[in-house]
Order: sequence, then structure tokens, then C-alpha cells
Amino acid sequence: MREGARPALLRRARPTGPRHHASRGNPLNTTARNARSSAAAVGGALLIAAAAAVLAPAATAAPADSGPPSLAASSAAPKEIGFAGLPVDFTTTVTNTGVYDTSSARLLYRIDAGIGVESNAVSLEYRLSGTAWKKVPLSFADGVFSGEVPETFPVAAGKSRIVQMRLGLPMGTPHNGDSNGGTRQLKMTTLVSYGASGVATGDDVDIVKVDGLDVTLSGVPRTAIAGGPGVTFKATVANPSASAYANLTDVLFANRHTTVEVLRSGRWTELPHLTAGNEPDVYGYDIIGKDASLAPHSRTTVTVRLTYRKDAPTGTTTVHPCAIINEGSSPFLGTTECGAFASITVKAHGTGGSTPTPTATPTSTPSSATTGAATSGSTAGTSTGATTSGTSGTSGTPTQLAHTGSGGTSTTAAVAAALVIAGGGTIGFVGLRRRRGHS
Repeated sequence: MREGARPALLRRARPTGPRHHASRGNPLNTTARNARSSAAAVGGALLIAAAAAVLAPAATAAPADSGPPSLAASSAAPKEIGFAGLPVDFTTTVTNTGVYDTSSARLLYRIDAGIGVESNAVSLEYRLSGTAWKKVPLSFADGVFSGEVPETFPVAAGKSRIVQMRLGLPMGTPHNGDSNGGTRQLKMTTLVSYGASGVATGDDVDIVKVDGLDVTLSGVPRTAIAGGPGVTFKATVANPSASAYANLTDVLFANRHTTVEVLRSGRWTELPHLTAGNEPDVYGYDIIGKDASLAPHSRTTVTVRLTYRKDAPTGTTTVHPCAIINEGSSPFLGTTECGAFASITVKAHGTGGSTPTPTATPTSTPSSATTGAATSGSTAGTSTGATTSGTSGTSGTPTQLAHTGSGGTSTTAAVAAALVIAGGGTIGFVGLRRRRGHS
């Protein structure tokens, strides 16, 4: 390269205008000026964009919980549940109809059961995730239960969340049932709110029917012979509700001069008798087995053979079926529903045989004055008399009378307070009444 010559790259970078001392022979200065010019252009663009954002705030998304959400709740409540049965599943849907998200939706429930129940009557459970059911704590006042799902949950704007729920009317706890009264329906109100101070809105009201067990006898003969062959008939417990039942006992009450057998696997099995400690003249027979289960909309029927011993007084007596749910350690202590009784005339040994019972005119079952129970004159759909109601006294309501509690004395089925007539005297069943326990 000859002296004074420049490389071609630098020659191309040489300015065509008048030369300046600061840039002469120093291409790095030119590059720095170009970089500063580009940075200034970019910075100006950012400032313009920021100004545009300020002038048009609607163009940006609102942050979550930046305003009050608009929430609505709707429960697909069960149409019916079983009195003293297990809970029935349903769902509650929470919908956010507003433009703001919420991270803390709250579900609240108010359940009006009427004044015929106690504070342990209703159960409410929830499940937000997983398989475990959790209790909704309920307060109680004047027949109304109120509670809130303990956990909150997010619901985005325009979205919905389904919460698994289940509702029951256990009337106590397992092996400590209590039916000091009853109810024919529940009025459940669902409400939704948000955050710690949001006002509950979006209420939804459902009426849930309460069905009780149907306890019946069929084919009971009119007469039996003291010391003679046994008389046979059917005893049925039917569950018309959507609830399953657990801890169920079907008791047949008779006087102390009886022996009861049930037909199991083609063979007659004699049952032991049970008595309440202070009711020795009344025998109760557990004909289906203690703590049995019964599925929703199902029934169980047992064939019974009843024998009156030779020492049985002659005259008219009765047999009476009662279902006891959550029976405790004491006999007949639990939530009790009794069906219609059947009358049998006991004849002296050596007289004619038994006579089948045709459909008879029903007779109301008298209840003890201490039970506080109303008596219904409705028929039970069999030849065995009438059911009674522990609540409204209207027809068609299953008996819901017996009271149990912790530390209480034994209580036999309240509706079995029907008199057992033997000749010219009255024995047994008069004392079958509810007694309150002492805690």
C-alpha cells in the first residue's frame, strides 16, 4: 500500500462534506453519534406510547378484585330427603356475571326446618376438591339453621364454579338418634358474597320435602289361640325417599306372653325379646337385625310367626311395628317411626284356630299425654289401623315421636302407647311413653 493511502472500508466511511477535526481519521465517533440518535428515537416512541396509555385507560385490563364482582348462586337442591336418613348430594353453582374477578367467593345457607326440631336435626356438608366431605358449621335459632362454607374460592369474571354439597336431616348422631318432633319440609336459601365485608346477594330458595319410613304389617290374623300354633304375617319397612338409611332396627312390639320367630333362608329362627327396664310387660323383637341398612327407594319384608303361650290372657291385644334409627345402647332409644298397629283376639286353649284379618276400619292409635304428640285419623293403607304424627297431626305423615339424649333413661316407641286389652283388664303399652333424659 502506498504512503498516504487508506483502506477501502474507511474511504467509504469518509464524509463527503467539509472535514471536521473531531471526526478526522476516527470512525468510532461516527458510530457513537448514530447510537445516540437511535436511543433518542426509541425513548421518544416509548414516551408517546405511555402518553397514549394515559389518554386511553380503557384499553388496558382491570386487575383482579379492583371492583365489586357481581355474583349469583343457584342450588339444584334435592327434591326430597329421608327423615333421620343419610344426606343427599346436590350442587350449588356460583356465577360471576360482572367484569371484575373475585378471589374470595363465599357461600352461605339458611335452612328453615320449623319449630318441631332440635339443634342437632340438620346436617350440611361441602366438597370443593378431593373426595372428603367437610361439615358446614350451623347455628340454630327458632327452627332455622344458618351457616357458611368455611372455605372461599375464586370466580373469574364471566365464569362459574360448581360446589358439591349434601343435605341431611339426621335427627341426632349415629347411635344417638333424637326425634323430639319432626318436619315435613325444609326451606333452604342459598346466598353468595365475596371478601370479608361483601353483602350477601344472589339468593336462591328451594323447598325440600321430608319423607319418613313406612312401617307396616300385612296379613295379621284376627284371632290366635293361647298355647296353639303360631300366626304368620308380613312386616315391611319401605323407604320412599332419596336418602339411604343406616343403623336401622325394625321392632315388633307385643305383650310378654309371646314368642316371635322370623323366616330366614327357609328356616324359622326364634328371636330374643327385649324390654325397657321399666316396661317389663312389653316385649320388643328385633325382626331385621340391629343396625341394618336400607337403600333409597327400597324396602325390606320379613315373614313373622307369632305364638301366644298357654299363660296368655284371653281377649284383644295388639302388635305394633316401629322403625328405630340410630338406636343407642339402651333398647328402643333412638329416632322412632311407628306404623299402624294390628289387633288380635287371643282365645283360650282348645278353641278354634286363627282367622285371617280382612281389611278393617282403621282406629287411631292413642298416645301418652306425656309425649306431646298429635294423633292422626288417617289410614296406613293396611288392615292394621292408623299412623300418628309427631308434628302437624295431618294425615299421611310418618310417626316421628321418640326422644333420646345422652344419659337418658330407656324410652320405648311412643306410639306403641296403644292399650293392650286382655279380658276385662288393661295391661302393658300404657307405659310406652317418651321420657326425657338428664344430662
